Amino acid sequence: MKEGHLPVLVEEVMSMLAPAPGSLQIDATVGGGGHTERILEATDPDGRLLGLDADGAAIARVDGRLRPRFGDRLVLRQANFRELRTVAPEAGFGSVDGLLFDLGLSSYQLGDAERGFGFRTGGPLDMRFDTTRGVPAAELLATLDRMELSALFKRYGEEPQANRIANAIVAARSTAPVATAEELAGLIERVAPGNPRTRRRIHPATRVFQALRIAVNAELEALSDALAASIDLLRPGGRLVVLSYHSLEDRIVKRFLAAERRGCVCPPELPICVCGRNPRLRLVTRPSLGRRAPRRLTTKPSHRTRGGVTVSKRHQSSRRRAYGRRQHEVHERAGNQRHNPTMEEMDLDAFGVSSQVDPFAFLDPRAPRIRFAVGE
Repeated sequence: MKEGHLPVLVEEVMSMLAPAPGSLQIDATVGGGGHTERILEATDPDGRLLGLDADGAAIARVDGRLRPRFGDRLVLRQANFRELRTVAPEAGFGSVDGLLFDLGLSSYQLGDAERGFGFRTGGPLDMRFDTTRGVPAAELLATLDRMELSALFKRYGEEPQANRIANAIVAARSTAPVATAEELAGLIERVAPGNPRTRRRIHPATRVFQALRIAVNAELEALSDALAASIDLLRPGGRLVVLSYHSLEDRIVKRFLAAERRGCVCPPELPICVCGRNPRLRLVTRPSLGRRAPRRLTTKPSHRTRGGVTVSKRHQSSRRRAYGRRQHEVHERAGNQRHNPTMEEMDLDAFGVSSQVDPFAFLDPRAPRIRFAVGE
């Protein structure tokens, strides 16, 4: 695969997604097209894939690279994945066998010196995936007051030095606007240099850049909408794979899947369920997908024994590390009998092992996790 198109955790994704010839797949975050290419290869000769990306440059680049090989098997739309519920059926993908979300930035975006996604590449502080919508990050830095900036850095970046950084930005912009990635990164490095003795050092500006990018693109709100749509689009036996790169988005994925598996929302003091809300996920146990990577799975049931499987996985950049090797029994809710999930059922943070280097580790403060849902 060409340089610039190396997809993250591609073998794990392909193993979990299990695309078959003739199947319908959705890549909700096309990016550099690496996962898209592998999925289309696996579904040859008649499988089709719908690729979405809010970044028009990504759509054009992938179309130029993959269209000659795959023809009309590849359907591309410039759209944010929060529009999945309407865009997919309109493109002929109203019921699909697999759906992938890779929530990280593509290597192209990280290397784009015109939009300032990364402090190493630099450039104007835009950070919008779709440059025709929303406001650039530089405008937020110029217009939000100190309290609003601090709240933004805390909420979307979990930045412990949020107040100090916000104060420095407000002071700096009284002389000249903070308009480039280099200026912002340098300012943060001066006022909040970080502790050099911490075990895993990241650039002091990492969390602030993350917070600005999330705010500019409304990423967390879009993710919630897209997850809700994805379950409705999956046919029985369909699989959902989500790669997340920081705790904020991973928490949304984890809680969404747990709620769909739990079903009932009645107060715990009620002896039986009266809400009538049936679970659309159930927890199953199955052998490891890899030689050294035990995973915990969750399935998504429907009126036809529909299931879903949740796999979470963490890897450190250029390290092997295992987190949690426990496996759990199947838990299903029968009829109207109330089921109170145990603490183990509620905790979906089981992690496997990988030696693959994460190309986004320098940008995001935490390493990626995979969550995987499959219908039976």
